Amino acid sequence: MTRIPWWRDAVVYEVYVRSFADSDGDGEGDLQGIRSRLGHLRDLGVDALWLTPVYTSPLADGGYDVADYRDVDPRFGTLRDFDALVADAHAHGLRLIVDIVPNHSSDRHPWFREALAAPPGSPERSRYIFRAGRPGERPGEEGPPNDWPSAFGGSAWTRVDDGEWYLHLYAREQPDFNWRNPEVQREFEDILRFWLDRGVDGFRIDVAAGLFKDASFRDLGGRGRRVVDAPIYSRPEVHDVYRRWRQILDEYDGERMAIGEVWTDGPEDLALYLRPDELHQVFQFDLQLAPWSARAFRDVVTAAMKAVSTTGASPTWVLSSHDSVRHVTRYEKPEGVPGIGHARAKAALLMLLALPGSAYLYQGEELGLPEVTDLPDEARQDPIFERTNGELAGRDGCRVPLPWSGDTEPYGFSAGDARPWLPMPDTWAALTVEAQEADPSSMLNFYRDALAHRRRLLPDLPDDVEWLDSPDTAAFFRRGRLTCALNCGEDPVRLPAGTPILSSSPLKGDLLPGNSAVYLLTGPA
Repeated sequence: MTRIPWWRDAVVYEVYVRSFADSDGDGEGDLQGIRSRLGHLRDLGVDALWLTPVYTSPLADGGYDVADYRDVDPRFGTLRDFDALVADAHAHGLRLIVDIVPNHSSDRHPWFREALAAPPGSPERSRYIFRAGRPGERPGEEGPPNDWPSAFGGSAWTRVDDGEWYLHLYAREQPDFNWRNPEVQREFEDILRFWLDRGVDGFRIDVAAGLFKDASFRDLGGRGRRVVDAPIYSRPEVHDVYRRWRQILDEYDGERMAIGEVWTDGPEDLALYLRPDELHQVFQFDLQLAPWSARAFRDVVTAAMKAVSTTGASPTWVLSSHDSVRHVTRYEKPEGVPGIGHARAKAALLMLLALPGSAYLYQGEELGLPEVTDLPDEARQDPIFERTNGELAGRDGCRVPLPWSGDTEPYGFSAGDARPWLPMPDTWAALTVEAQEADPSSMLNFYRDALAHRRRLLPDLPDDVEWLDSPDTAAFFRRGRLTCALNCGEDPVRLPAGTPILSSSPLKGDLLPGNSAVYLLTGPA
């Protein structure tokens, strides 16, 4: 029998390093903090953890602005701490995936400092994307080379003292690399090997579709950022990079893998990244973007499975991440119904874990943490908030540190009483790990139970789903002996056939309450 690679149906837990656990009392999470809490992840029942960037960085964008790709930022620890974390994770039966950020560096990266010190046309500048401006609307004025916007607001171009402009698809502190330069390509191949040699099990590739830009730098012209044949994303040259990366990964034993953060227009483009000699997986974000709707969920699942069906890869499922509003809060609409966000989050988890493929959980969702929407302006650090002059709140609300224990801030997050880098709500005492472990009905214990059921059932489940007849407000699907019934409506619906083994809320005879889900088994229990 062919062995199934570990990543194909893994449950991966995203650790936002700065907000997970602080071991030294400086208010920021670190690698030693993660080591101290690995038991939490083991007991939760996940298969792997994914670390957001720990590289040397000024943290202009939460570590996604890298100044040194081969070292750990002192805020987070040392390379020795990283090696110890890898060893401890493996000892706990956990794989470890790290973020890699190949689209751009920090403006404090040595290469970019060399580029600024060198003249236009120099080899130092050719590692990044520098261009001459173009005439502005008034005589004597000069504007950016084209109309490309930054994802964080404003133009994607910044002018330097000698008149040239450099490209940054994100913050101005994140200059984009020139991937048409072979030196850039060789550098990242060496970076991959550096971390593979240290024992990492895989990479999450940031902005995976964005490495190459259209060589003519033509205007978007209103086409937006995710359009087939657009000049910014999914240029065909990127696939050669991932073929070479796949060869490197395959040189190492232990089923090393890569998953790309890829935004595409449809299944055909997505499938290109999943060819057998390219990436192992790509994130499929539509479930995270979907409203609370049985029809929407069914459409998303059907499309996601179709997208990977021709590739032999497995789908990936995500409800929350460090870049999105936490789903407990997203699911609270219509507003004014107490607890509805938590009820829906429990039901969505059962759906997520019953689907074929891998599931990516975001830290704190196992505690039912809501989005923190009332952070003071002076506390916010996301560049989106600054670049839009406060018009957009940014992503800080989903990055507030985890509460572990106690009744007041920092809720066991920091050693001692250090104030965390983002303030924690006064209402989180009931949401700590300590409080929820003592409550059999807590979100934490529900996650542990659901993950345990998945692990027990998984070996006998096929890789496809069969949709069953259901009311308009519900979605019922079957995988072998397992049936998942999800009711997104307010009124109860009658259950399909099967013996209930786990439900997100108490059943009422053969009725599934609104905003609930249940697992049912057919055949012998």
